[in-house]
Amino acid sequence: MSAEHRPYTLVAELTYRCPLRCVYCSNPLDYGRHRTEIDTATWLRVFREAEDLGVVQLNLTGGEPLVRDDLEALVAEARRLDLYTNLITSGIPLRRERLAQLRALGLDNVQISIQDTEPAASDRIAGRRSYERKRVVAGWVKELGFPLTLNTVLHRENLDHVAEVIALAEELGADRLELANTQYLGWALANRAALLPTRDQLERARAVAAEARRRLRGTMEVLFVTPDYYTDTPKACMDGWGRRFILVSPNGLALPCHAAHTLPGLRFDSVTERSLGDIWSDSPGFRAFRGESWMPEPCRSCDRRGIDFGGCRCQAFHLTGQAAATDPVCGLSPDHGLIEGARRAAEETRAVPFVYRTAQSVNAS
Repeated sequence: MSAEHRPYTLVAELTYRCPLRCVYCSNPLDYGRHRTEIDTATWLRVFREAEDLGVVQLNLTGGEPLVRDDLEALVAEARRLDLYTNLITSGIPLRRERLAQLRALGLDNVQISIQDTEPAASDRIAGRRSYERKRVVAGWVKELGFPLTLNTVLHRENLDHVAEVIALAEELGADRLELANTQYLGWALANRAALLPTRDQLERARAVAAEARRRLRGTMEVLFVTPDYYTDTPKACMDGWGRRFILVSPNGLALPCHAAHTLPGLRFDSVTERSLGDIWSDSPGFRAFRGESWMPEPCRSCDRRGIDFGGCRCQAFHLTGQAAATDPVCGLSPDHGLIEGARRAAEETRAVPFVYRTAQSVNAS
């Protein structure tokens, strides 16, 4: 295994089940077809194999990881392996007693999502009444001595409230605030017309976040992630395809990122059939976009090809129909007009109804 392709983080998607229906959810659009979940013993083996590969950080996520009855066993094994373990949760199904038990078992950090700063607005984005409960859970996190990460996914509906989000994070005693603009895949792409902000909204919010970052330095880390649609150079998605991250889906597929399973023509292996080490080093899916040999022009001759690694393969496919295309957010992409068109539409859009995930969802209609 080369140092260039050494995994540091395992993203364990324990389930797609979730009490919320957030309109930017990364769950599959054909959610109703994804009900199988690997068992406790398989997850424990995956954790051991991940640690053998050099993984040092474990993100327990979903869906909502708290709906798994074996979460305690998973946290205990992660602590035995000395993995830094982060629980990424809505907080909705949580009891204080369970959180205290997870603390005793060695859970390191808790990340809670809050959709907006007013109950009605937050609940509308989440598709369920949840705001007040999230505030309560955030209080438990701090009372029990956890570091608290607060995450707010930003978009047209809440981007003008960034100052209030920062104030809420200060009130809750957050140690880290992630102001992460929506990535338009999954349900976010289905809701793009309702969610994509204007450039003016983005610039105002970025200025507010920058001032807060200066003011709160040493007290609270403030991270502002610019949306891909308003940059002319793509990000290195997941730090590059199959370079630093392994994601294992609820049914056991090992993937380079959340949406990789949506790319046609790629074969991804299951941890129920092969070891994680074998998959990382020898899976056709992981090898597909490693290195530079797959790159088309203008990526192949670009000075940034070792920085952004061609951008997001899933974004390229879902916008152009070609997974190996240059990410359209790149200003040099022949498909960049798709992004410019979406920006223009955002300037003209007023109110568009949300499309919510349902238990039977098989498409975005």
